[in-house]
Amino acid sequence: MLFLCALCFQLFLASLASVYFSKAFGGAYMKSSITQIERRFDIPSSLIGVIDGSFEMGNLLVIAFVSYFGAKLHRPRLIAIGCVIMAAGCYLIALPHFFQGLVSHVTNVNSTESILSCLSNHSLADETPDLEAITACEKAAGSSLWIYVFLGNMLRGIGETPIMPLGVSYLDDFSREENTPFYLVGILGPMFGFMLGSYLAKVYVDIGSVDLDSVTINYKDSRWVGAWWLGFIVTGTVILLSSIPFWFLPKSLPKQGQEESHSTGTELATTAEQENFLTDENQDHEEKPVSFQKLNSIFTMMILTYLVSVNGFIGMITFKPKYMEQVFGQSASKAIFLIGILNLPAVALGIITGGLILKRFKLGVIGAARVSITASVGSLCLLFIQIFIYCDKAEVAGLTVSYQGITSKETHLCLPGLKPPTHESLFLSVCTRDSQHWDPVCAYNGVTYASPCLAGCQTFTGIGRDMMFHNCTCARETMTPAINMSVELGQCPRRSNCDHIFKIYMALSALGSFISACGGTPGYIVLLRSIQKDLKSLALGMQTLIVRTLGGIPPPIYFGALIDRTCLKWGTKQCGGRGACRLYDADKFRMTFLGLITGLYFLSNILWGGLYFKIVKRQKKLALTNQAKENGVEGDSVGNGHAHINIVTEKEDAGNESTI
Repeated sequence: MLFLCALCFQLFLASLASVYFSKAFGGAYMKSSITQIERRFDIPSSLIGVIDGSFEMGNLLVIAFVSYFGAKLHRPRLIAIGCVIMAAGCYLIALPHFFQGLVSHVTNVNSTESILSCLSNHSLADETPDLEAITACEKAAGSSLWIYVFLGNMLRGIGETPIMPLGVSYLDDFSREENTPFYLVGILGPMFGFMLGSYLAKVYVDIGSVDLDSVTINYKDSRWVGAWWLGFIVTGTVILLSSIPFWFLPKSLPKQGQEESHSTGTELATTAEQENFLTDENQDHEEKPVSFQKLNSIFTMMILTYLVSVNGFIGMITFKPKYMEQVFGQSASKAIFLIGILNLPAVALGIITGGLILKRFKLGVIGAARVSITASVGSLCLLFIQIFIYCDKAEVAGLTVSYQGITSKETHLCLPGLKPPTHESLFLSVCTRDSQHWDPVCAYNGVTYASPCLAGCQTFTGIGRDMMFHNCTCARETMTPAINMSVELGQCPRRSNCDHIFKIYMALSALGSFISACGGTPGYIVLLRSIQKDLKSLALGMQTLIVRTLGGIPPPIYFGALIDRTCLKWGTKQCGGRGACRLYDADKFRMTFLGLITGLYFLSNILWGGLYFKIVKRQKKLALTNQAKENGVEGDSVGNGHAHINIVTEKEDAGNESTI
């Protein structure tokens, strides 16, 4: 019987590790697919933020139910049900791909006639309607299918809710202390999620349905859409498979090393662990009802500090790949890969290092607070330095640079056949159609033009990705204006020194991730020590609720909305209307993105400073109280009652506030 119970527990341990890996795997893949989803559904970053925040919305819908009924029901089966719901959410996210039409990424200029018509003054009403375009437009109306992604991500949040609390409580109830770290294998999940996201970002969205040779763009193009849907099928399947063992596990097990009759507890902390909490200086030994009023100001400040930090972190991890694309000219695939291979391992190493520092130097609450605030200040300094690490902006004619060194209002001068004084109205009619699209071409002078038409091109050679445009009157060298130049498909790469600058940025980013994570474990220790034993469940529940509500939902939304304000060139949907942003003002993006994160982290450091001084003050007061108690015992034995009077005074000064 004992052997069977031990076998069941080992099965639970392995299954829980698998589920932790799977849910982290799916969550990281969702973050890595943000850019691809934005491009596929032609939606702004603010709406992407709403979709990303739907996970926390789903979590909050059922967290009260799980917290109240979870321990009373069959915990392994509740975890299995949660996994099935998560898998269903992943499949629902992928579903719109099979309802939408194919993504068309063939350059708008596909014949000599179309180039000539682009450069001639004609009415768009004279064009014959394209039946394929009409069909594509009708399917594009289904771009509102992003709602399925929203609902699927919400289902993921609902399914994830029981895994963490019920899994940890079940593990703690029936295991020895040394078994609990095994679930940390889940820390590998985010790394694999970003690796999968990086790989699929290079795979064309309609793979298997189109001839890839006919696609005129590559994965470095801002219009490229990777096979985002395929990853959700993979992650959903992994999560579903990891749920299978939980259906066969018993409701309860005997605690390892003890008789079955002794395994009745469902508390998350053992008695030995609870003894580590510092007592309240004004706490008497009478039983009192648990209430919010007993939660002290240090705990409140800790929650506020965590909340501000989480806002900065969530905003950063959500839009960091986009930042690397726009400021450093990296592809979405490479940006995701580097985050997964550099930043995430740095975070994991930092968390472990922070724990080792606490253990090695046997730090108390004040020591843990010092480590946390030092790590917080260090990461803030590195983040501030990153503001000044950037590449030159992409040179796009008419958007970030002028045509041939002249003002954008004189763009008409490089287009053939256009003469003053009718140039402005004629220019509007000439390239109105192309000015609405983002079909960039790169000239030999390093300038990107929004389309071959806007580059003044008149002929072309080649097909597919090898297409070249010639006699482009706007793409001529300044010193030799008589020579017409050629352009090729795609946006021009950044200057050669940008790669070196980007390496410096990634080194600072990885180092900042490590230093910031070093303060994670000590900070959590400070949080735990600020809670009285009888308020532990209530306080941690409040912390989870507040951080998930105000730290998980708003940041992607307001970060996305502010980032949208830096857009220079919006894409156009097939049926008209504004699509996803194709080009951002890199300087404004950098100052908005890093400036907002730096501001939040700066506020977090201010709160940490106030918190630290309050902790030191309370610790000194606690030490004086303990000393007074000792002196009081000695004083009573010799008839001296002054120490007892001092204790009463300390209590009165302390008020009703509990101590750390």
